[in-house]
Amino acid sequence: MPRATRASWLTGLLTSVLLLAVTAVACGSSDSDSGSDASGSGSGDKGSASTAFPVTIAHKYGSTTIKSEPKRIVTVGLTDQDAVLALGKVPVGTTEWLGGYKGAIGPWAKDKLGSSPAPTVLKDTGTGPQVEKIAALRPDLILAVYSGLTKSQYANLSKFAPVVAQPKEFNDFGVPWQRQTELIGKALGKETGAKKLVAGVQGKFAAAREAHPGFTKSAAVVATPYEGTFVFGSQDPRSRLLSDLGFALPKDLDKVIGDKFGANISKERLDLLDQGVALWIVPDLTTAVTKLHRDPVYGDLDVVKQGREVFVKETSDYGNAVSLSTVLSIPYVLDRLVPQLAAASDGKPGTKVAQPAS
Repeated sequence: MPRATRASWLTGLLTSVLLLAVTAVACGSSDSDSGSDASGSGSGDKGSASTAFPVTIAHKYGSTTIKSEPKRIVTVGLTDQDAVLALGKVPVGTTEWLGGYKGAIGPWAKDKLGSSPAPTVLKDTGTGPQVEKIAALRPDLILAVYSGLTKSQYANLSKFAPVVAQPKEFNDFGVPWQRQTELIGKALGKETGAKKLVAGVQGKFAAAREAHPGFTKSAAVVATPYEGTFVFGSQDPRSRLLSDLGFALPKDLDKVIGDKFGANISKERLDLLDQGVALWIVPDLTTAVTKLHRDPVYGDLDVVKQGREVFVKETSDYGNAVSLSTVLSIPYVLDRLVPQLAAASDGKPGTKVAQPAS
């Protein structure tokens, strides 16, 4: 399913049959259950998590109190697993978004598994979280920070475990990676570790801005050729990558996008793409690019004529990491994206924007 449609995945209502099944499973679980504890060891507030509870976290549907250190974590948020792993825990369940990765764990995060088994992968086919399968994992915490969880879905999941839903101050699927990491850190009793992780990645952004001062003097935009031209708004993590590197976004971008993470634009608004750099997430690096350049409107823009485009293959590890934009995937992305952006924005049309070696 195209990534541009992910906000529609979580709109279905859960049936009463599922609710009865969930309640039965939840009531049947206890602290004396002999199921495995999949909490791994790793970075972040070692030895202090158990003293951090209870904690209360505000979100779109009110607030959730977590009474003790969670040990069986299920991530409903499509990128939440990376923050959990970065903080030294291994989820027992993750929700698949990108596909192709065991446990829904990308190569940038794989080493964080340690000796723990890969999480059980859950799917969302458009009707919401898989309630029965989540219940079977006996979670003591459900994370839906990077999500579009509905109020009814939140209420249903909350019947058998504390649920941390998306923050109310951002669009659905619009929470910044910094806030995502901090919220998950608080939920895990690892606030200090989360802040250190955020500071470390922010340092990488600062180093890139210092090495390439031209970034702060230019504008950029992210798009994908989904059902025409789909442009990502300022609250989408992909656009925030550019903002964090110092690029300005088009002035009227959100006026066109509205309160969504992105939207298709008409031919009359392709001027939004005529920026200092146009970052394209494409299905392939040959046919898709040729098709874009053959468009008489887009192909006539200066951003094309002057070679100020960056193309990222959507389904590559690199493309997947760009889409995730998490505390673990961003360093992986910056190693590849910064050289491309530097080449595209150097003011020299003849400069080739090379693809990363891997």
